[in-house]
Amino acid sequence: MDAVIKKLMPQSAYMEKPVTDRPSEAEVEAAVHTLLRWTGDNPDREGLIDTPKRVTKAFREMFNGYDMCPADELGRTFEEVAGYDDLVIVKDITFHSHCEHHMVPIIGKAHVGYLPDGKVVGLSKIARVVDIFAHRLQTQEAMTAQIAGVIQDVLNPRGVAVMLEAEHMCMAMRGIRKQGSTTLTSTFTGIFKDTPEEQVRFVTMVRGGA
Repeated sequence: MDAVIKKLMPQSAYMEKPVTDRPSEAEVEAAVHTLLRWTGDNPDREGLIDTPKRVTKAFREMFNGYDMCPADELGRTFEEVAGYDDLVIVKDITFHSHCEHHMVPIIGKAHVGYLPDGKVVGLSKIARVVDIFAHRLQTQEAMTAQIAGVIQDVLNPRGVAVMLEAEHMCMAMRGIRKQGSTTLTSTFTGIFKDTPEEQVRFVTMVRGGA
């Protein structure tokens, strides 16, 4: 099967580049050093002496979504699909993100479906799009809409359905402290938005029904 590579959307539409004055690693390490002092601990003790370097490295990995363009991931499509034009679902895509309000983890699963219109995209690319948006400071509602929006705009399918279910550590670790509470969000475009039966079919398939 030959892939068709097209530049369908301008990169700037889906690439929120980081500010140009991103601080140096030394500045980040100094900031972490200050935070360690704020906790009441001694940042110069043996167990914490290398923590600023480790946190800086970890943040670079956890927030690398700012340096990637999800539209680019969807640019490689396949048109040889033997006439297949029905629902494609990639479900149970695990993700880790961070709440933009408290910078604590959001841990969950994404379920993404679309109705192709003459072309499909590699299944791993859908998961990659989820990861790119997850590796930015997020709200679950915004992330749900972003995933659906970029797939709809770049692939131009007949419809997109996205469902996210996640636990927010800002609820589990602080404030109300309710462990195990799950937040569910969904976004539908095209046929899914206009046809309730298609929404039901998507949710049923995600939940493992016939």
